[in-house]
Amino acid sequence: MSVAHDFNIFKPMQDLTFEHTISHQCGVTMNDSVEARCIAEVMESKPGIKVTYMPAMIRIDGEGKMEFKMDEISEALGREMTPHLFEISTSTHYGRMVMIDDNTVVLFGNMDDALEYT
Repeated sequence: MSVAHDFNIFKPMQDLTFEHTISHQCGVTMNDSVEARCIAEVMESKPGIKVTYMPAMIRIDGEGKMEFKMDEISEALGREMTPHLFEISTSTHYGRMVMIDDNTVVLFGNMDDALEYT
């Protein structure tokens, strides 16, 4: 678990190196809001999750798989969070997003793991 307030996760093009590998990373980027901060606070307590706060944005990154439980988020938020409201809160994501049921949204970094849900 780590929180960075003054750390830039983006690199200039000249500092990028391209490799022919698969990362198995997944994550979401959200506009800063009450809902986004609540989602971030719930997720940063989970192992292997990195939350980065930037001006006007919050980024949540993980490796392999990230589970977002709507009941956990709802409890922290003080009102109902549904998978559909969760998707509205996320500006973008990377990895395969799957709504498992009305309580669980999973992001898979390994696309093969997501195939059982298609």
